[in-house]
Order: sequence, then structure tokens, then C-alpha cells
Amino acid sequence: MRDETAAAAPSRTPTGAAPLQPPAQLPGRDRRRMAYAALDLGTNNCRLLIAEPTFSGFRVIDAFSRIVRLGEGLGTSDRLSEPAIERTVEALRICRTKMQARGVRRAKVIATEACRLAVNGAAFVDRVRRGVGLDLEIVDRQTEAYLAVTGCAALADPLAESVVIFDIGGGSTEIAWLDGEAANPSTDPTLRIRAWDSLPVGVVTLAERHGGAEVTRRMFEGMVEEVAEKLSAFALRAAAAATAPHFHLLGTSGTVTTIAAMHLRLARYERRRVDGLWMNDDEVSTAIDDLLDTRLEQRADNPCIGRDRADLVLAGCAILEAIRRAFPSERLRIADRGLREGLLMNMMREDGVWNRKAVR
Repeated sequence: MRDETAAAAPSRTPTGAAPLQPPAQLPGRDRRRMAYAALDLGTNNCRLLIAEPTFSGFRVIDAFSRIVRLGEGLGTSDRLSEPAIERTVEALRICRTKMQARGVRRAKVIATEACRLAVNGAAFVDRVRRGVGLDLEIVDRQTEAYLAVTGCAALADPLAESVVIFDIGGGSTEIAWLDGEAANPSTDPTLRIRAWDSLPVGVVTLAERHGGAEVTRRMFEGMVEEVAEKLSAFALRAAAAATAPHFHLLGTSGTVTTIAAMHLRLARYERRRVDGLWMNDDEVSTAIDDLLDTRLEQRADNPCIGRDRADLVLAGCAILEAIRRAFPSERLRIADRGLREGLLMNMMREDGVWNRKAVR
């Protein structure tokens, strides 16, 4: 993937926002203090992480997340709507301000399924470049799947000889089958991928087709069946995954972190308790059943769900349920990490910040 830092030209955008400067060529210890930014613009969310390298990884120094629903209506239309674009542009301006304030010198700024599908996706990217000063890259589905793997693979059980990683998004769901570390000890987890797929279904598109406000168990089963059909080709290719010793599922998304928060009965969301949590099969089933028994207002009032996601979480549960049925596992590990972490890891690896010479 190309570096998404804008050119160092002195020209300014129509709004007066100068593009970010290109990455500085900093040697050794100075390079560790270089701030990196990763922005993931999905169908539902706009998420930003800003981090500095450490000796063994990176330290997050700023973050931003906002539900923008850029892909709202794409289930029935082929265009990004003007209200959705305006919400998203506002969030992107906040992201750019944070990047400037933190002295970000290298960034990756990506857009996923909503911009891939929309006929005006390229026009939206151009509008963001001219009006905000951010150079969005619409990544393909394979890149998105590989970034999810890069961001989450560190949570895989090192004893597992096979892992299925999935990322439930707003407009698509990425899923990959990985060999275990013992079978393939490569430091780049994407080299352990045996099969991957990007399913053209996410929480926004599924909820728009089936309804997300008041979901009966019959409606829920209908959503599960739709996802199962889209998952069937990958499930056939990866049929051997669940038979390997110590196999487990590893999921990232608002859906799985909500399931974890419900299981822990958190009064408010706590990332440190959710990221890396192991849940057994019965615990996941109970959490989904409990959500199916709630009404829209109850979900909206839950601080770990909120009004913006109350009508989407059961669609996410249906996607999760289809994956669980295709790949039965006694264990699910929860990841509150994903594409942004994958982007940061890739940039830092490309810059060699963890090389012996770079950390002296």
C-alpha cells in the first residue's frame, strides 16, 4: 500500500488547510519519537489512532472514534448521501486537527466498503482531499482482510495450530484462516494466512435489509441464514480449520466487544478488561440470547452499546452466530484492535523502527 501522506507542496486547500508534510528521514533514537497516525473510515465508523514507536511495539498518544454511518442507505441505493458525507467530513476535520496537534509526520488514511461500493466514492475522496487536506485511499478487500490479521494476530493462542480471525464491519466482514505460530513462526502474520474472504455483508447493510430496531428470533435466524450463505464458500475452503488442536476464533469489531462487555456486566465500557478476553462457547451464546431479549430502548440506554449502535448490534450478533456455526469452537478471544493497529504496525515495520540500529 502507498503512503497516504500528502505531498509537501505549499499550496493550501479551499478551506485553508495545508496538507500534512511527508515523513521526516529520522535516524535511530529520533525515529522512535516520530508520531504515526492510522485512520480507518468504515461504513459505520471513523476511527483514528496516533502512536509513537516503543522498543517492542507502540504507545498510543491520541485517539478518536465517531459513528458517522457513511454507508447509510447503501443497502437500497448506490450513492453516499449528502447528510452522511457531511457527518463524515466533520469527523475527518477533527482527525486532521488531532494529527497536526500531535506532529504526525507519517499517516495512512484508508476507506473501506462504503467507498468501494458507492458510485460517488471517488468524488467523495476528492472532496475530502480538497476540503479537509487528507488523502484517502480506498483499499481493496484483500488489503482490508490482511490489515485485520496484522492488527489482531498477536492475540492468537501460541499453542493453537489453527485460528480463524474475523472483523465484522458496517458494510463487509473480513475473515481469514491462519496457521498457528508453531507451524509457521513468521513475524509477519499475513504469511500464515491459508485462506481469506471478504463477505459483502456488515451490520449496517444487514440491519437495513432485515430491520434492527425490534428483532424477533425468527428475524434473527433469517439474518443468520443470509450470512451463512455468503460464508459458505469460505467455510468449504477452510473446513479443516476447526479440527486442528487448540483451534479458536478471534474476533474484532463493535459486535464482539459489546458481547464481552455484556458478559462482564460492565457499567461502562473498559477496553483494558475487554481486549484479550477469552469467552467460552456457552458464555457467547448467553450474551447473544440476553441481547435478543432486549428492546431497542434498553439497548440504547446501555452505556456499552448506546443510541448510535442500538439498531445495529443484533445484526452483528447474527454475523457472529453464522461464523460460530460454520467454525464450532469452545473458545472465542475478543480483540479491541484491528485495521488501525495493522496500519501502524506496517508503517513502523517499513521504517525499521524495531531494527537493532534504530533502537540503540
